Amino acid sequence: MPFRFARSSTVFAASVTTALLFAGCASAPPDAGQTGTSPPSSPAVPTSTPTVDPQPESADSEFAALETRLDARLGVYALEVDTGRSLAYRADDRFGFASTIKALAAAAILQQGTDAGLDELVPITAGDIASYSPITEGKIGEQMTVRELTAAAVQHSDSTALNLLIGRLGGTDSLQQILVDSGDAVTSTDRLEPGLNAVSPGDTRDTSTPRQLALNLKAFGFDDALPEGRRAQFVELLTGNTTGGTLIRAGVPDGWVVGDKTGAADFGTRNDIGILWPQSGSPIVIAVLSDRATRDADYNDALIAEATRVVVDILG
Repeated sequence: MPFRFARSSTVFAASVTTALLFAGCASAPPDAGQTGTSPPSSPAVPTSTPTVDPQPESADSEFAALETRLDARLGVYALEVDTGRSLAYRADDRFGFASTIKALAAAAILQQGTDAGLDELVPITAGDIASYSPITEGKIGEQMTVRELTAAAVQHSDSTALNLLIGRLGGTDSLQQILVDSGDAVTSTDRLEPGLNAVSPGDTRDTSTPRQLALNLKAFGFDDALPEGRRAQFVELLTGNTTGGTLIRAGVPDGWVVGDKTGAADFGTRNDIGILWPQSGSPIVIAVLSDRATRDADYNDALIAEATRVVVDILG
């Protein structure tokens, strides 16, 4: 049965209280999105002067010091939802988005699907299985609901689940158009897993920027890109993530609620995008992206955690 689409035109106010009901901060092994064959999304050495919003000069120097010490290219954008205060470093540089796209695909499904459509059953076949599919590989010969596939993709970084969700949407071009309609003219969605990780230097396919990915989380988590009930479902997916314990979540104080989606690829690409709810004050949307100079470089979770700490020290 084809996926049924239903776009709501009603604008709802953001519901942070509802979002906080879905808090969950479990940690798990690192995201396994590396293909072992792809070059970085862009050269790992800095290619432009960091794009920055008005902010303390110390922030730039701290981010630059992290790049030097941990031998990586770093991109950061964070925005306080209620106040508009922001923090940016290479915020408009392109990086391969890797598995962070799974959060946006799930948001697109929530935006487009009817309740009945979300409960439709999707058969899982051996031919569907892509690399790193910890949930769907145990379901071969069975069926999963579209709703269950969104949880597998976001909370367990299941690559087959992503591919099946994109198929329900009508393909990568359809996902691209949904993002454009939701205000994102930057992110380029071109291939399925695992090919989306194979981006050559200067190739814009399957890339985005820290600024845009964070703004997407604001659009789907707080603004009118999703109706209120679906925003709560989106937040529940993020806060239930199991792959981010050593990334953004490791960089925030005790008592903060975090919802995130991680990603990893070749050239030491390591990403995390998320929403932070402090114990008091404005929620923060954040994207921290990174890559390194050689294809077989190890990624470094500490880079993401330490960059998050810089953001928290200034905005939190």
